[in-house]
Amino acid sequence: MSIRTNILLRVYLAFGLILLFAAAVVFQLCRVQFVQGKKWQNMSKVQSTRYKNIEAARGNIFSVDGSLLATSVPEYELRMDMLAGGIENDKVFNEKIDSLAMKMSAYFGDKSAREYTRIFRDARKDSSRYQLVRRKVTYHELKDIRKFPIFNMGKYKGGLIVVQQNKRILPFRSLAARTIGYKNDNVKNAVGLEGAYASYINGESGKRLERRMAGGVWMPINDDDEIAPKEGADIMSTIDVNFQDVAQTALEKQLIYTKADHGAVILMEVATGEVRAVANYTRMPDGSFKEKFNYAIAGNQDPGSTFKLASYMALLEDHKVDTGTMVNTGEYPIPGHTIKDSHGSIGRVSVKKAFEKSSNAAVAYLINTSYKDNQSKFTDHLYDWHLNEKMGLQIPGEAQPVVKNPNNKSWNKNMTLPQMAYGYEMQLTPLKMLSFYNAVANGGKMVTPVFVREIRRLGNTVERFHTRTLNEKICSDVTLKKMQEMLEGVVNEGSGKEYVYSPLFKIAGKTGTAQVADANKGYKAKKQYQASFCGYFPADKPKYSLIVVINDPKNGYYAASVAGPVFREIADKVYASDMEVNQTPAHLIGNTTLPKFKQGNLKALKKVYEKLGVKPLYASATPTGLDTSNGIASEDNKYKTGTVPNVTGMGLSDALYALGNAGYKVAVKGSGSVTTQSVTGGSMIPKGSKITIELQ
Repeated sequence: MSIRTNILLRVYLAFGLILLFAAAVVFQLCRVQFVQGKKWQNMSKVQSTRYKNIEAARGNIFSVDGSLLATSVPEYELRMDMLAGGIENDKVFNEKIDSLAMKMSAYFGDKSAREYTRIFRDARKDSSRYQLVRRKVTYHELKDIRKFPIFNMGKYKGGLIVVQQNKRILPFRSLAARTIGYKNDNVKNAVGLEGAYASYINGESGKRLERRMAGGVWMPINDDDEIAPKEGADIMSTIDVNFQDVAQTALEKQLIYTKADHGAVILMEVATGEVRAVANYTRMPDGSFKEKFNYAIAGNQDPGSTFKLASYMALLEDHKVDTGTMVNTGEYPIPGHTIKDSHGSIGRVSVKKAFEKSSNAAVAYLINTSYKDNQSKFTDHLYDWHLNEKMGLQIPGEAQPVVKNPNNKSWNKNMTLPQMAYGYEMQLTPLKMLSFYNAVANGGKMVTPVFVREIRRLGNTVERFHTRTLNEKICSDVTLKKMQEMLEGVVNEGSGKEYVYSPLFKIAGKTGTAQVADANKGYKAKKQYQASFCGYFPADKPKYSLIVVINDPKNGYYAASVAGPVFREIADKVYASDMEVNQTPAHLIGNTTLPKFKQGNLKALKKVYEKLGVKPLYASATPTGLDTSNGIASEDNKYKTGTVPNVTGMGLSDALYALGNAGYKVAVKGSGSVTTQSVTGGSMIPKGSKITIELQ
């Protein structure tokens, strides 16, 4: 045999072996794919593992008095291992499963005992190690369920698997809901404090190792997380829940009465700019009102006559007029239009009286004649007051103000200036307008509204927010004094007298009735109006500024009668509840016992009773008021610095206040009064430690 033939034979043999090996590989692949495929698929499902992100408990949002505005509470999903150690034996399982089914049926009432039994027995036949029993179980329900047959054998023997989740709740429900906001992964734009401070509130996710069971269900391998989540930081807002309740109630009541489309209210503290209440309501198709849009910070509209404050301030500051200057009212013709006073002419009156009675014709004439040769001089004032700029709020959604100047293409040299004089040809939000009035109340200092005081993590301040000054002095003291007197005159003698004046304390402010333009058809379409009142109180020592805006009322539209009553109601209740501004003690007759109160800050309680002229036990009825000669020896709930306060018996707000001020992180379970706390009062543990309180 030749060498060549030998080589060819070897090549053919090698090639044959390769073909044979390839065929074997193909055969094995087909066998695995088609014959044993189901087996290996099931095995892969059982043996697959993954790390799942565990959402951290989001930080709380507190009101200025320590009340919880938003918090995360645990919610549980219950599953069951049908082959757990205690029920491995069929005899034990069969003896107790019907009792468990009856307990579940009686407790929840959603299924019959027979249905529960069938679910459990079917899961047993399928050898389910992770059978769903119930979703959305509360902490109190879980405590009861752990006592049920089988489950009372313990988590390993009884097979009860508890998966904790976090549910976001608003303890005060609709109060300040739009300002608090919400977290929604499907919503691109942030909403409220929840959205603006999400990076703080969200915390850091943890990780849990899970394995995939037959049927594609993922089951935790360990009870404990591999990497524990870190809770989010807490937001200390400026909202006062009591004032918020007052604002929302007064606004909603008037919206219903006037059959309006929507409205907004903002209450702000003058010196600090801290927002104490924000209410926004929109009429729904069924006639109810809900917070669907934040008109307070995003609702740009022509402000109407409330803007006259800026017009007269410019006139006085430039010495164009004085409060005694005489001016005609009634009508003022401009090219293509005649500006009229809706209530008709009140004759020739002083500038002060024209402002108090809100004459459009008078202010249009004064602004037009004073600045017609140098129109930008007027708009320069508005720009110096930053009315054309966003304020850089702490919550998202602030609308961009629109304030024209002679360089704008839409500026009409004959019409724009006189119409701007009484609040048209511009777009300002209620909060923007309120900030300007607040500056007048604040001695001329304009500050940015504040919604958040500080951010805390584990009881320690992470970041503190201070009042920002936009304009140190918006005008001279002389001009400021005159404007303050004119604003008081509106309430004492002018358009606000009938609905806003109070005999108990001084109020300063201005009415504003504006026709709302249709986006496409302008002002000549269906007539719609916006009624507003903006001001501050007590006028002689201002502490609060307040604006009320009601859009498209059907039952009347003049600002005094539509927005005025809301302003007065809120101002009355805020003044009555603030002991710093209301120094007149009430004289009550007929009380023989004190109202019930929860254990808490006795010092604050005594202060309230002192203002009411009551000693802390009871008062007998007398012809002149309260006889408080009888009292009670009381003891405040004190604790030694550096130790855990005893909060048993307190309500939630008091408990959070006491523990929070002591520097501890608090986890809350249940509602009502505190029954137990995880660390005994008087104990010494490091600040920032977590203490769990249970309420019933």
